[in-house]
Amino acid sequence: MKVAFATQDLKRVDAHFGWAKNIAIYEVGPEGHHFIEAIEFDGDLKEDGNEDKLAPKIDAIKDCTILYVAAIGGSGAARVVANNIHPMKVNQPEEISDLIGKLEVVLQGNPPPWLRKVMSKGQERTFDFDE
Repeated sequence: MKVAFATQDLKRVDAHFGWAKNIAIYEVGPEGHHFIEAIEFDGDLKEDGNEDKLAPKIDAIKDCTILYVAAIGGSGAARVVANNIHPMKVNQPEEISDLIGKLEVVLQGNPPPWLRKVMSKGQERTFDFDE
């Protein structure tokens, strides 16, 4: 699954979604991960209530399953969730590599129901009922 990280330095989740300079995207699974791309945003990214700056970011992460952020506003969170992306807030700046490692461990075990649900993003739902 694709996972996005709001980051200023491409090393840590240390940015508010709306004014993040970069979004780093990784493919993460129980067997490992690999870097896909870093998308840089420029212009006026300050916290100012300008909702137009969110559209390119939402578009950049539309095929991601999880978004890690240091913070996210109500409007941004609503738009992320509306695109079936699960926002995850970190309480302090945290290394992207550490977050990926923790996620891989969870994926190797028995992921919680919310994670199983987001992992199925984009897949057709099937039901296996006994006849």
